[in-house]
Amino acid sequence: MKAFWGFIVKEFYHIFRDRRTLLILFGMPLIQLLLFGYAIRNELNKADIAILDQSRDEVTREVTDKLLASGHFQLAAFLESEAEVEKIFQKGLARGVIVFEPGFGRKLIREGRSAVNVITDASEPNMAQMLEVYITNVIRDYQREWNAVNHGGGEFTAMGINPQTRMLFNPGLRSANLFVPGLIAFILMLVSAFLTSITIAREKEMGTMEVLLVSPLNPMQIIVGKVLPYLALSVINVFMVLVVALAVFQVPFRGSFVLFTLLCLLFIMTALALGVRISSLVRDQQTAMMISLAGLLLPTILLSGFIFPIANMPDVLQWISHIVPAKWFLIIIRGIMLKGAGLEHLWMETLILFGMMFILLVSSIHSFKIRLE
Repeated sequence: MKAFWGFIVKEFYHIFRDRRTLLILFGMPLIQLLLFGYAIRNELNKADIAILDQSRDEVTREVTDKLLASGHFQLAAFLESEAEVEKIFQKGLARGVIVFEPGFGRKLIREGRSAVNVITDASEPNMAQMLEVYITNVIRDYQREWNAVNHGGGEFTAMGINPQTRMLFNPGLRSANLFVPGLIAFILMLVSAFLTSITIAREKEMGTMEVLLVSPLNPMQIIVGKVLPYLALSVINVFMVLVVALAVFQVPFRGSFVLFTLLCLLFIMTALALGVRISSLVRDQQTAMMISLAGLLLPTILLSGFIFPIANMPDVLQWISHIVPAKWFLIIIRGIMLKGAGLEHLWMETLILFGMMFILLVSSIHSFKIRLE
C-alpha cells in the first residue's frame, strides 16, 4: 500500500513538473473561461451609428443626444444625403443609421406625428436585431417624455414618433449569410496555419528535418516546399466552400470575384506565415498544437466577429482583436460577398492584412532559416 501511495505522489510530481501539462490543465481552461465570459455578451456596447438629420431642429437634436447619452451608441458620422447610407455600411464605419425626415420637429408639434427611419446592417443579423431594439426603445422613451411634457402626462397612441425599421444586405436575417463567410476564414486558418505548424513541428520532432538539411536543397527551398502544398490545398478549399455556399446555402455574392480571390490568397499567405512562425519556435508537435489552438483557432472563433459581435466586447478584447488576422479578413469577405464592396471601401483592411502578412512572412522565414542553418 505504501508503494501505491508513493507511486501516486510520484505521478503528481511529474504532472506539476511538466510546464506543458500545467498549461493544458490550468492555463487553457482559464483562457477559455475569460474569452467566452467576456465575448458572449447580450447587451449592446458603444455600437457605431450615423445620423442623417434632414430636419436639423431642436427635437432631432434632443433625440440624437438621448441616443448618445444612453451609453449604447457612439456617433460615427453625420450624413448629408441618403446616397451615403449604403456607402458607410460598405466601408464598415457604422452598424446603423438613423434618418430624421424633413420638418421632423414641426410635424411632431403641429400634427402630433413624425417618422424616423432606423436602417441597420444585417450582414451581422444578431447585431442588427439588437441595434433595432435598442434604438427604437430609446426613441420611444423620448416619445413618452415628450408626451408627458407637452400633453400633461400619460401616453396617447394617436400621436407620437413612428420608428420605421429597415435592414440592408440580409433582410431575411439568414444565419447562413453570417456563418458561411466566417467558415471560409476558419477553414483557411485551420489548413494553412494549424496544419502547417503541426506538420513542420512533427518533422523536427521525428528528426526527418535533418535528413533534408544534407540534401541539395537550401533552407529557403525547404520552407517553400513545405508550405506550397498547403497553399494549393487552401485555394482548393476556398473554391469548394464558395461553391457550397452559393449552391447549397444560397449565400449572395455581390462583389468582384477577382478581388475575392486575390484577398483570399493574401489571407492564406498570412496564415501560412503564422504556421511557419509557430513551427520555428517549438520543438515538438504537441507544443505546436497547444499554441495553435490557444493563439489561432480560439481567437478566430471568438475575437474575429465570426460568431460574436466585437462591438459588444470590453475595450481590452476589442484592442486584442486588432491583432487577429481573421478579424480583418472577415470584414473583407463579408463586405465583398454580402455588400458588394470594392477595394475603395476595403483598402484599410487590405493594407492591415498585407502589413501583417509581410511582417510575419519576413520574421518566420528569417527565424526558420536560422534554425535550419
